[in-house]
This record gives sequence, structure tokens and C-alpha cells, in this order.
Amino acid sequence: MSLSKWDDFPLHQTSEFIAHPATSDRNFYDRYYFNCLDVENDFFAIFGLGQYPNLGTTDAFCSVAFEGAQHIVRMSQPLVERSDVAVGPFAIDVQVPLQRLRVTIAEGDYPVSMDLTFEGFTRAIEEPRQYLRSKGKVVFDTQRLAQTGNWTGTITVGGKTMTVNGVGTRDRSWGVRPVGEPEPGGIREGENVMAGMWNYFPMQFEDHSIYYICHEDAHGVRHLVQSERVWKDPNREVEDLGPAEWHHVLEPNSRVVTSSTISFPEAGIAVECEPVVTNWISIGTGYGIDQDWRHGMYQGPELVVQGLTLQIDEIRGIAQYGIVDHGARFTYDGHVGFGLLEHGFFGPFPKVGLNDAYGLTPEA
Repeated sequence: MSLSKWDDFPLHQTSEFIAHPATSDRNFYDRYYFNCLDVENDFFAIFGLGQYPNLGTTDAFCSVAFEGAQHIVRMSQPLVERSDVAVGPFAIDVQVPLQRLRVTIAEGDYPVSMDLTFEGFTRAIEEPRQYLRSKGKVVFDTQRLAQTGNWTGTITVGGKTMTVNGVGTRDRSWGVRPVGEPEPGGIREGENVMAGMWNYFPMQFEDHSIYYICHEDAHGVRHLVQSERVWKDPNREVEDLGPAEWHHVLEPNSRVVTSSTISFPEAGIAVECEPVVTNWISIGTGYGIDQDWRHGMYQGPELVVQGLTLQIDEIRGIAQYGIVDHGARFTYDGHVGFGLLEHGFFGPFPKVGLNDAYGLTPEA
């Protein structure tokens, strides 16, 4: 049946039922992403939930980098009711829209459970729309909101329960992006839809946040940019900081950033960026490297819940080929803050010495 609980609310954007997106593109998705950096307990957690109406699935995950291991729980099931923002033991409760959310993972036979509440630090903001074509096909057409904030509650990782007082960022994104089972390549066989460098650095300071995005290809063309300062005081306007410049230092023979400087010359700001705890999110969570578990991939007619504990030294070599998320410290002009330093280098990117098709020398 197409009728769902959401159809009893005035939410419709097209003549379709809420269960059916306006586009029939198989890659339509609707997702939550969260991260939590707890400096005192020395862990970095990343978790999220997505719905894929045209693939008929919904899934969720949590990955915690803690004490030399990546502790993961992931779950998937067929999508029945879009108003049910839960997958098995994982649930999201939007308590105050655009301000406060609670995320829970019930205890079970897996290495992570939690009860955490996010409180927005600044207002939620609109991020720039991402739109990319590959040989005629729309591969990205996404809209996002983003927000910095603070986490409180408890988390249990590998049998150890901790009281959380963390800093984090979140986003809500929806639209079209590659999800689910791989599609036939055809004319796009071997094409990298996000070729080049991806930077996503939301930063929270004592009375403001800075949002920086840069997707730059190997030829220097920037397909997506953001440089904004958002004040905690809601009466102050969002500031456009102007074009950004970046300088990244990478580990030798790798694509992993060890430090960065992000400059906004028009605003007279240069932010020093230092990773604190790294989460190798591309392994085990659905972000693309695992062939048996990708966001939106059908895992069968019943709920599937899996737990994984992966040693970081064993996965970081392959995980660097995907998105890498660091909980990070940011400093400029006496301001000290924390947030997310997310990067990816896909294919050649000569500006940082990555020159072969994979971005690394063959022996690396």
C-alpha cells in the first residue's frame, strides 16, 4: 500500500504519496549523519540512518574509533513506513526540530550501544547544493542542512560504558547519489564520480562555528565550495568568508592528512587543523569499499543486525582510499575549537603528490 502515516500531515511536494519520491531514480536517498568527539574519553563515534525508497530499503550504522579498534554495529531491513525513523535497535527521536535529537542503540550482541542527545550549538544552516553529471547521467543532486553542537548521555563500546560530554556535527542530506548495489558501468565504466579532493570541515569555537567545503578536481576546478562563519547569537548574520585556500600535509606514501591550514584571505583568517582521533569510516559502515554492505543494499527480507570489531592497523591501508573522518582540533587568532576534518583523495591529485590512477605509488 502506498498510503503511510506521513500522508496525514501537510508535507506533500508532488501529487505522489510521501512513500514515493518525485524522482524514480534508483539512487534517491534521505539520510542522517552524526559524529561525536569525546576528547576526555578519547573516542570518535560516527553514526547515521538512511532511507532508500526506490530501492525499498533502510539501514543504519555506528562506528566508534576507540583503543586501537573500530567498533561497529550495522543493521538493514526493507523499508515499509518512512515515518518510522528506526532500524532494529537503532532509533532517532527528533525532539525539537533543527535543535535537539536523541539517538539510541539498544544493547545487544554487538560492540556498541548508546543513548545520546544532541543539542544544537548554532542554528542549523543550509549547505550549498551538490550537482554533478557523469557522461550525461546525474550522479549527485543533493541538498543538505548542517549544524554543530554538543552531545550528552552514555555510550558502551567493547564492554566499557562511558559518560559522554562531547562535541559534534550533524547533517541531513537527501536527493540523488550513488547507493545500493553497483550499477552496470556502460559508457561510465571506470569513471570516478567524485574525482579529485573532497574537504568537509565544520568547526565549533566558543561563540561561533566555521563551515568549510571544497570539492576540487585534479585540474583545479572547484565543483562545490562553502566558506561561512555562523555565530551562536541568532541575531548575527551568517558571514561569507570568501574564497578559501588550503594546505595539507599528508603521511608519506599515503593519502591521509596529518595537518592542514585553511585560509580565508578576504576575512584575514587562517585556521590550523590537527586530527585528534581518526575514524576509518569507509570500512564496515556502507560508505563504499565493502562489496557486501553498502548504503541501500538489499540484505534480505528480514532485519539484519551485525557487529564488527576491526583492528585499525589492519584496515587503515585500504580505508585511506575512501572518505577519512578525523575528530579534530582547530585554532586561529586565539580561538580553540573542535569538529570534523573529513577528507578524501580520489584518483590522481598532483597538488599533493598523488599522481597515479589510484592516487598512490604502486608499492605504497
